[in-house]
Amino acid sequence: YEGLTRRRLDRRRAFLDALDGYHKRVDQHAAAQNTTPSAHDNAVPGSDFDQAYRLVLSPQAKSAFDLTKESDQTRARYGRHALGQRCLMARRLIEAGCQFVTVTDRGWDTHENLFNRLKEGYTGGTAGKLPKLDTAFAALIEDLNDRRLLDETLVILMGEFGRTPKLNTRGGRDHWPRAFSAVLAGGGTKGGQVIGRSDARGERPADQPVKPADLVASIYHLLGIDTDRELKTADGRMVRVNQDGRIIKELLS
Repeated sequence: YEGLTRRRLDRRRAFLDALDGYHKRVDQHAAAQNTTPSAHDNAVPGSDFDQAYRLVLSPQAKSAFDLTKESDQTRARYGRHALGQRCLMARRLIEAGCQFVTVTDRGWDTHENLFNRLKEGYTGGTAGKLPKLDTAFAALIEDLNDRRLLDETLVILMGEFGRTPKLNTRGGRDHWPRAFSAVLAGGGTKGGQVIGRSDARGERPADQPVKPADLVASIYHLLGIDTDRELKTADGRMVRVNQDGRIIKELLS
């Protein structure tokens, strides 16, 4: 396959061997202690890296990562594409007790050929970024709600930048930090509303502007983190968890 060189294959094999070897040592230690290894097991001493290994190799984690346990109907509901299956994996990890889950979806940096990439896809008959996102995100929210997990799970959909209101000469949109949006659902938020609006051109906020620090402060509040709390750095400096952000009251249920 393109890009799959012998060197990359050797690195992957070495990594797999390291995982297998570590897994065997964890199982042997657990057997000697007459216990069952778990994601939060501290029976095997070691560093934070060792704890990360145990988290990935625990029976709960391995079961959560096994999408074959889901029905074909459920997998199709999320979408038979990478983003859909990642969102399904996120739901399984949440069910397994993971407190923080990140789903990534690359390819939104649409500096050119925006229409084909976002709507039509790269080839004929293949859905683009937006239809796939609509399918996967809707399925995730509905599934969490059906399983009574949405009220205690804060779901955040956002990127790192807005996009220029006007198309460039290559049929794309460039970076635009003056206005962009984020979607929050569940986890103590009030649904079914839009907070703030941009001007007619989508160039800048026209009503109820929200700063990134405000969004962060609101997320911290929903997670039960004191936004006024100060943390001490390794060299003794005190740094506030949030800098000048206000909690968006309209967001709270």
